[in-house]
Amino acid sequence: MKKNIIVIGFMGVGKGTTARAFSKRYGTYIIDTDDLIESKENKEVKKIFEKKGEAYFRQQEQVTADWIEKCVKGTLISCGGGFYKVDNLKKLGTVVLLDASFEWIYNRLKTAKNSEQKLAKRPLFQEPKKAKKLYEEREKAYKKLADVVVDVEKMSLDEQLVFIARKCKV
Repeated sequence: MKKNIIVIGFMGVGKGTTARAFSKRYGTYIIDTDDLIESKENKEVKKIFEKKGEAYFRQQEQVTADWIEKCVKGTLISCGGGFYKVDNLKKLGTVVLLDASFEWIYNRLKTAKNSEQKLAKRPLFQEPKKAKKLYEEREKAYKKLADVVVDVEKMSLDEQLVFIARKCKV
């Protein structure tokens, strides 16, 4: 794989799950933008939001995107839900959107084995009405930026992996 695959989508849609499965199946390296920022800051995303605010976190996403553009090749990159706002997203690789309805995503998080942990990890999901409003604000932007759209509600994880690999010529 020469070009990066940039996986975007709303928080909780399954970007990390898909990335790990893709890596296992195709032997690709994967990185997660939130994990990179947490490592750099030595704090969880939730704590960064609490201590330094969302604007600071978004700044760190841009710093991360700049680093990826300069230094990362042939990697699947799982992005935080707001990472799509970085100004060089399209330069990072093929942008793949994992797409699902808000209701499907919320249900996925609520019914997960470790649902409390999954919801607690997502500071913007603490108030479902606000999260739905945010989803509606982001939905069009995600689709506009995507080179490939994966309907995760209609495909099994295995089908998603094959679809992404085919579309991205892995």
